[in-house]
Amino acid sequence: MTTSIALNALTPLVADLALDLPERERLRRLLAALRAVLPADAAALLQLEGEWLRPVAIDGLVPDALGRRFRIAEHPRFAQLLAAGQAMRFAPDSPLPDPYDGLIARSHAPLQVHDCMGCVLQSDGMPWGLLTLDALDTGRFADPAALATLQAFSHLAAATVATAERLRQLAHSRRGLPARSTAQAATPARALTGQSPAMRALQKDIDLVAASDLSVLITGETGTGKELVAQAVHAQSARAGRPLVSINCAALPDNLVESELFGHVRGAFTGALSERGGKFEQADQGTLFLDEVGELSLAVQAKLLRVLQSGQLQRLGSDREHHVDVRVIAATNRDLAAEVAAGRMRADFFHRLSVYPLRVPPLRERDSDVLVLAGFFLEENRSRLGLGGLRLHPAAQPALLAQAWPGNVRELEHLLSRGVLRALSRAPAGAQAGGRSRIVTLGPADLWDAPQPPAAAALAPQQQAAASDAPPQGLREAVQDHERRLIEASLRRHQGSWAAAARELQMDRANLQRLAKRLGCVRPGA
Repeated sequence: MTTSIALNALTPLVADLALDLPERERLRRLLAALRAVLPADAAALLQLEGEWLRPVAIDGLVPDALGRRFRIAEHPRFAQLLAAGQAMRFAPDSPLPDPYDGLIARSHAPLQVHDCMGCVLQSDGMPWGLLTLDALDTGRFADPAALATLQAFSHLAAATVATAERLRQLAHSRRGLPARSTAQAATPARALTGQSPAMRALQKDIDLVAASDLSVLITGETGTGKELVAQAVHAQSARAGRPLVSINCAALPDNLVESELFGHVRGAFTGALSERGGKFEQADQGTLFLDEVGELSLAVQAKLLRVLQSGQLQRLGSDREHHVDVRVIAATNRDLAAEVAAGRMRADFFHRLSVYPLRVPPLRERDSDVLVLAGFFLEENRSRLGLGGLRLHPAAQPALLAQAWPGNVRELEHLLSRGVLRALSRAPAGAQAGGRSRIVTLGPADLWDAPQPPAAAALAPQQQAAASDAPPQGLREAVQDHERRLIEASLRRHQGSWAAAARELQMDRANLQRLAKRLGCVRPGA
């Protein structure tokens, strides 16, 4: 690597520090510069979140890698990098499994990583996360200068992530919330995942309403993750340090609804042996999440109105008033406006709940988020089953993207869990055993009993007509056809802008243009 090449790669990064760039674009440029300085098959930036490492930017890894979360205790290479506190390289014959085994994008076979190195990034004197480089060739990073270059680059990388962190904190303070660093924050077992336009719009709405105390009504099909949205609103609000109390309205027996919500006094009903506060009192100063709120009876809706309006409630069997300060978030998969028209919901109750409505998009509207979510569930299954690696076969990726997903994210999770068990049952055909790890590959046959044609709802009308007349494709042709559709769809969304499409698809613009030319993509307006 000559000095001029290094300067050409690094100079734009220094200039980026003074620009107000989207965080995703800032980190993408960081990894692109790193791979220009140190040629590698893949690079990743992972943020430390308690006992986990979460990829926030990838370059050269399969798309589902962005959705994975790595428990440090299960990945000794990550643990060693964090303990070292500086750049280090693992010997090509290291017995420690690499977290990216089988996940290098340019490899269609479940190959293991054969050369890797990484470095801890520091922010305000604390470890922020890791920067990793991986290669499929033995000895790619054998030159001692490579390690020194990575260590030097890590300082610029740390400045880049610190800039992104401070911009995030500044945005937080503008909303009137305390600035919080996420580098060491504990994260829930499940959280909102995805970078599709639909999910970015949802996250923007969450950021906006979280700063207020307005009641929120979350709507969406079953399995879309409405409870995760409620958790995100609470976590980003000024009430984040107070309780988030959840109650499933559909699971409450009619004779216990009032007691569960408002509490009761001793003797209020048979079995009431002592006085007890309800969910509203438990959520005082915090948030109450009413899941399946459309299941509440008209009588209970009338009693809830008073609490929503004034914060005043009475325990069942008592005349004494209790005051609570509670933010209410409700969720339903029903059309509540239709429920009001049918007389099954009070109009005043509906309007009191839906001060700020949030619609969670179905999975079929979330584009490549399907693969990111698949990565999250695959890593969960890998950890639960103690596997060395778990990956999607390239043929399974377009098949997943083409599904209509009536069960949404929950359906995807269950499909992958079944597929992992099927792949294991077909070993050794579905697994690579021996050596330092076992890599299990999920193909279409593991996920479905029959070949899956592209879902009609996922195709444009002209694509449906073409698909009906097209002859059966080989694997390479099917993958290329899917890549062509993704690129053309991205260009349409961004009015033919190569730069915007490259950012969305997480590619270098020049590489995207070359790929589009090779695939014969049609640019809008061309």
